[in-house]
Amino acid sequence: MQKMIGTFVALCLLFSLFPSTIIQAEEKASSEIVNSAESAILMEKNSGMTLYDKDSDKKLPPASMTKVMTLLLIMEELDKGNIELEDTIRISEHAASMGGSQIFLEAGEEMNVEDLLKGIAVASGNDASVAMAEHIAGSEKTFVDQMNQKAKDLGLKNTHFENPTGLPAKGHYSTAHDMAVMARELLLHDEVTNYTKIYDDYLRKGQKNEFWLVNTNKLIKSYPGMDGLKTGYTSEAKYCLTASAQRDDMHMIAVVMGAENPKKRNADVTSLLDYGFGQYKGVKLYSKDDILQTMNVTRGEPRKIDLSPEKDVVVLRKKRDKENQYETEVKVANKSDLPLEKGAHMGWVIVKKGDEEVAKVRLETSEQVEQAGFLPLWQRSWRNLTSFQRF
Repeated sequence: MQKMIGTFVALCLLFSLFPSTIIQAEEKASSEIVNSAESAILMEKNSGMTLYDKDSDKKLPPASMTKVMTLLLIMEELDKGNIELEDTIRISEHAASMGGSQIFLEAGEEMNVEDLLKGIAVASGNDASVAMAEHIAGSEKTFVDQMNQKAKDLGLKNTHFENPTGLPAKGHYSTAHDMAVMARELLLHDEVTNYTKIYDDYLRKGQKNEFWLVNTNKLIKSYPGMDGLKTGYTSEAKYCLTASAQRDDMHMIAVVMGAENPKKRNADVTSLLDYGFGQYKGVKLYSKDDILQTMNVTRGEPRKIDLSPEKDVVVLRKKRDKENQYETEVKVANKSDLPLEKGAHMGWVIVKKGDEEVAKVRLETSEQVEQAGFLPLWQRSWRNLTSFQRF
């Protein structure tokens, strides 16, 4: 009997060790994902879910990752039609004087927006960044004010910019978390990856001052699905990278800041992305092109407007977990102010697993809605009146 009791106790002790052993193993595996970077985060773009975090709210110099925000403002201006890819920009003395990484613009030289965009996205050109800032806002300072206002609009509390380039400046800082949020917003503009995933290209092709662009993010060539976004380096910031990679229904954003050298920076990013794609599966519930609601705009032209998600509605689950059942709720805002721009925020798509909210995506207008004129409004009123009388 005592032998049986002793065996039972021994087994209990043995099994009691397993949970802590497993937890310690998982914690160790998690800590080994990022070895060199001072701060890091892994976020899935569509769901907004954070899959890994290492001091991601620590304020650090972002170096040229600053240009994620610069690119975001450029893409917004292109989408609004305020600038065109074919627009020609005359380069100022100030823009041409930028040091650091550059595409060697000369004062008085003319270059179109698309080539300057390539110069920023591929070669991290400081001169191209300032040239675009001046073209959009009239001055570099005004553009920087717009950058900081956009950071506030995105709810970023640990970011402040002093320039559009990332060159060292007092009071110029961000965090891995904030950089991931900026990257997520930038990736809503699908066209930007047409530039950020270019490995090499040429500016001024065939001319005497032809310039070979080579992407500062070497993972573009070696990591499957990599489509951007922006490297960074200064002696203070060390080696940084905001990376983006897409496979199937998942679009991962990995940010590392303060790595010791490019090799270790790339190893940390690769490790983060491998963890995300290896451990998680994306479940796409709706495409960004799906029409989830049609809204009547009584005084608008057109009168009916389709509402679609801002981006694909994707939820994540661990690959080893069972399939889950999700419930979707569409909430439409009661907005009466006209006109409405294309892409105006008109509500939410909310996804729940039981009582837990697992995704929340904005609903947007599919086209612009103007205030209807007197004649269309009169005709609508007349139709309503006559249909009421027939009833």
